[in-house]
Amino acid sequence: MIGRLRGNLAEKQPPHIIIDINGLGYEVEVPMTTLYRLPSVGEPVTLHTHLVVREDAHLLYGFAEKRERELFRELIRLNGVGPKLALALMSGLEVDELVRCVQAQDTSVLVKIPGVGKKTAERLLVELKDRFKAWETVPVMSGLVMEARAGAPATSAESDAVSALISLGYKPQEASRAVSAVKEDGLSSEDMIRRALKGMV
Repeated sequence: MIGRLRGNLAEKQPPHIIIDINGLGYEVEVPMTTLYRLPSVGEPVTLHTHLVVREDAHLLYGFAEKRERELFRELIRLNGVGPKLALALMSGLEVDELVRCVQAQDTSVLVKIPGVGKKTAERLLVELKDRFKAWETVPVMSGLVMEARAGAPATSAESDAVSALISLGYKPQEASRAVSAVKEDGLSSEDMIRRALKGMV
């Protein structure tokens, strides 16, 4: 099991990134909540990782904090929740928002996430209720969010943001509409994704 990666951020193509470790590039899929906290390309980065081994691929999932990785592991243990749905849930909600949602047994937020219908949301809340009893909520650390990089070309950032939302399960029209509604000159793709997801959930 690969539990942690430390290297330089070589590429960002949300939700995939590549971490260069001594010339070897590890492709890692990250939730948007982790993506917002990443440094600029070329800078050092450390991620807590989870390796999923399938017949046709070995997939690495990366998280800014151990707590996020724990949540991912809890989610993929549930019936009918694979890594893709787990990442969609974690991209739409911070860890503490999801914990509060489960504690309050509130389906209204979950059903707005792609791939989660009313029945799935109800089942998730029931199955997660006992697992989350020991989880405490902590204040959201908004200071970790990276500032937009002024130099990023808008068209490229916009298409990256749309692609990221589509890969999370949103329909192309939904993704385009959500990004168009929040785009501004000088916004990075990460900021567009964050704003679009806030508008959708």
